[in-house]
Amino acid sequence: MNIMIVGCGRVGSQLAVLLSQEGHNVTIIDKNADSFKRLGGTFNGVMAVGNAFDEKLLRELKIEKQDAFVSVTSGDNTNLMASQIARKMFKVPSVIARVYDPERADIYKKFDLDIISGTILVAAMIRDKIIENRFTGYLIETGELGVIEIIAGDDLEGKRVSDLNIPDEFSVVVIERKKKVIITETFTKIELNDKIMGVVRTTSLKKVKQIFKL
Repeated sequence: MNIMIVGCGRVGSQLAVLLSQEGHNVTIIDKNADSFKRLGGTFNGVMAVGNAFDEKLLRELKIEKQDAFVSVTSGDNTNLMASQIARKMFKVPSVIARVYDPERADIYKKFDLDIISGTILVAAMIRDKIIENRFTGYLIETGELGVIEIIAGDDLEGKRVSDLNIPDEFSVVVIERKKKVIITETFTKIELNDKIMGVVRTTSLKKVKQIFKL
């Protein structure tokens, strides 16, 4: 994919390196040339000094050929404006904006943008660690789905994944067994001390916890 990133801070630089390592064509823009030092020596994408409001720069960087545009600067207004330009002016198919202020997140969504609010995600993760421990309720933005962790005891040993799944409520996805990750099938057998990771509807969380004695 061709991916353009605005902002080479901690998040932008890490994202750029990850995508580049996966073989994607990455272009990253930042107003400060020194910011590109965060990319290290292995990054092989395009680095451009400037701002994402510069139409001439964006055209030079072939924004019209980008499959995705991500704005992750430290300013909410900058991220919104840059994303709006990418979406409305250049018709980039996938546009994502980072938002710090949770109160602005719903407003930004009205602009037909995908919004990532680190503040909300971190708060949700900490809350889940305090309250639920083995549950994380941030799988999707609406909060309808979460991930729950189950350690297999004697009662689950020998059962198949199909025996654990509950239609439209809970589904086993991955098992960690002796530091090896297994992507499960319905016929996969459970072994003692398996760490079972499953997707659960948040409305069914109480029921699932009761079934698996969590």
